[in-house]
Amino acid sequence: MITIEQTPTLLNIAALGEFTLADFKQFEEHALCMLKSPGTVNLLFDLRDMISYTVDVAWEEIKFFNREHLHAFSKIAVITDDQWITWQAWLSRMFVDADIRVFTDYEQAKTWAAAA
Repeated sequence: MITIEQTPTLLNIAALGEFTLADFKQFEEHALCMLKSPGTVNLLFDLRDMISYTVDVAWEEIKFFNREHLHAFSKIAVITDDQWITWQAWLSRMFVDADIRVFTDYEQAKTWAAAA
């Protein structure tokens, strides 16, 4: 399950429990809508309460960010204390043309992601 909050330049997603393909499609729908507007779009992924994600989500993420929207986002903030997710975010820097940073504090991440 995910929750989504949206401002004109920030898409804030929080994953709760298992992050499924249906959740990813919901995120994708909001992101694509925001990308139609002029200006930059930043992402904030709060993954502190995510327990797991399905394999199909991993594949969709690769397709969405690495092939279809390589240059679409300016900043991506990931909030987690999980070492594997931190490693994945670090690895994503090589394939996505966005400033990707990992945080453990929600407020710091939101402040950074919301800044122009």
